[in-house]
Amino acid sequence: MYRKIINEIFIGTNNQGKVREIRKLLPKRLKLNTPKRLKINSPKETGSSFLENSLIKAKYFSKKTGKICIADDSGLEIDILNKLPGIYSARWAGRKSDFKIAINKVYKKLKNKKVNWSKKIKCRFICALTIYWPDKKFFQSKGIVEGTISEKPKGKNGFGYDPIFIPKGYKITFGEMVFSKKFKIDHRFKAFKKIKKFF
Repeated sequence: MYRKIINEIFIGTNNQGKVREIRKLLPKRLKLNTPKRLKINSPKETGSSFLENSLIKAKYFSKKTGKICIADDSGLEIDILNKLPGIYSARWAGRKSDFKIAINKVYKKLKNKKVNWSKKIKCRFICALTIYWPDKKFFQSKGIVEGTISEKPKGKNGFGYDPIFIPKGYKITFGEMVFSKKFKIDHRFKAFKKIKKFF
């Protein structure tokens, strides 16, 4: 296990919502860089799990830059939809990452299932994080937050599927929640808690 504290890291994502959230999790003293700044495209996510895709991204960006990289793969699992969109969460938003399209797709599939909105539509957000070192060593963690699907999108905070996700124990969506509150209970925070020892 690495004992040397990380002072510089590459955030391996072109999703600017994720960049903002990961920045908030990392210590302010860290020197950070991103693919957008260096104009590096993201790799194809060919894994069959969040952990595999997180590793693919971390390894790819670390090899491209020669830097220690942190990469996230995350998404929404909806039980009644056989855990879809799952690892396809970002792909449901299309090439332009329009999550209005993805959210409409969720509601369309739920409508096809003839869901009863008087019952809770169980789901969860999952985040897998990988830290990858240039010498090919890596460390992974996973965070999960359980919740339900809102009958309609609510709130303009956050990004992705946040407007339709109500975390367990709350009555508002992540989209309605102030960032400082969401930040302390979400899947990314839970995954990061397991790797913060490196920072």
